[in-house]
Amino acid sequence: MKIAVMPGDGIGPEVTREAVRVIDALDLGITMTHADVGGMAYHAHGHPLPPATLDIASAADAILFGAVGDPACDALDRHLRPEQAILGLRKALTLFANLRPARVFAGLESHSALRPEISRLIDLVIVRELNGDVYFGEKGFRTNAAGEREGYDVMSYATSEVERIAHVAFRAAQGRNKRLCSVDKANVLETSQLWRDTVIAVAAQYPDVALEHMYVDNAAMQLVRNPGHFDVVLTGNLFGDILSDQASMCVGSIGLLASASLGERQTEFGTFGLYEPIHGSAPDIAGKGYANPLATILSAAMLLRHSLGQVAAADRIEAAVAATLHDGVLGRDLGGTAGTAEIGDAVVTRL
Repeated sequence: MKIAVMPGDGIGPEVTREAVRVIDALDLGITMTHADVGGMAYHAHGHPLPPATLDIASAADAILFGAVGDPACDALDRHLRPEQAILGLRKALTLFANLRPARVFAGLESHSALRPEISRLIDLVIVRELNGDVYFGEKGFRTNAAGEREGYDVMSYATSEVERIAHVAFRAAQGRNKRLCSVDKANVLETSQLWRDTVIAVAAQYPDVALEHMYVDNAAMQLVRNPGHFDVVLTGNLFGDILSDQASMCVGSIGLLASASLGERQTEFGTFGLYEPIHGSAPDIAGKGYANPLATILSAAMLLRHSLGQVAAADRIEAAVAATLHDGVLGRDLGGTAGTAEIGDAVVTRL
């Protein structure tokens, strides 16, 4: 079993280090190869996603990813900015399906921005399409008829792109509570109308899953009003980006949410994927030793489950994280004082 480890920028190396320690503690015989990515790759190699990094990724069974983002690179041409590394990996490796689970750990209900009796009901998965939408559509600047500078980004989806992400979401719902909510803006956007029509067509193959549709503005409202209503949420790239971050604050901290980006490629052990915490590089706290590594550790658990077939090991990690939080080992994002390494130590001890 081979993992490509890409710590990246900011707090990425700190939180990734703890996740690697947790994997090592399981003694599964996994080979881990580190690779440069993001701003640090640009500074070392002149590009945020060097060919050597892509080669290491392609040869692995999965990728454990930290974070990218470096203020020193903000003035670079867009194709050289650190964030292009993650977009490049998604495109080159056809990672089209992003899974972002969100649930409240026992004892942390009061840390949510929502009332405890509401937050404790949160247990959902957001399935976000990753290879389409405005992020990958035609974009640029032009001069309009009034002579003004105008920016544009094209939102588009092909039927086949919606079909493949819809299948992922329906299968996820089959493994949970058999409820799927497809989120769009079909009352305004033609792209969303195609999305809705396609999801309805795919639903015929999953008669055991209850399907509903919701406009994205209503979905954002319901996530704070009645988050327990949701089981699996299916949506596009732009809406999924926003809703998944909103879900993280409903849970209590963005430092607790893991994610998986999966493709169609199957390895000897499972589905190839890239696993990362949903928080950014947080350059303002980089190097201070108090970033919460639990989202990255939980991402490692998802990696073991989906890409390496190590379900029991993934369960152990998640149980150790739950025990760590229950015992009050909390980072600053949760009002505690535990540092990055201390939280990692606590998880390893509880394994």
